[in-house]
Amino acid sequence: MNDEYEADLIVLLDDDGEEHQFEILDTLEQEDNTYYALLPLFEDPEEQVESDGQYYIFEVVDEDGEEQLAEVEDDDLRDELEQIFSERFETLFDGDDE
Repeated sequence: MNDEYEADLIVLLDDDGEEHQFEILDTLEQEDNTYYALLPLFEDPEEQVESDGQYYIFEVVDEDGEEQLAEVEDDDLRDELEQIFSERFETLFDGDDE
């Protein structure tokens, strides 16, 4: 049996055209919208270790018929989503193997 973990990765372009790689921690469908919790990855392993582990919440938006990801800008919505993702992370990573 192979228990090897393989991360789901995604590369996003910022407004300056620079690529940034993220690990997809979780996805959430809520009220006909899709949200992603993304953890930034660093090329230098030392930077990864020193990072604060902050993740970002993006939503799927439709721009000219094409799906793209955009940061959630509504503070109340972002707070609500952070709470939901935090609860889901606790459940996922609690160590219960039921």
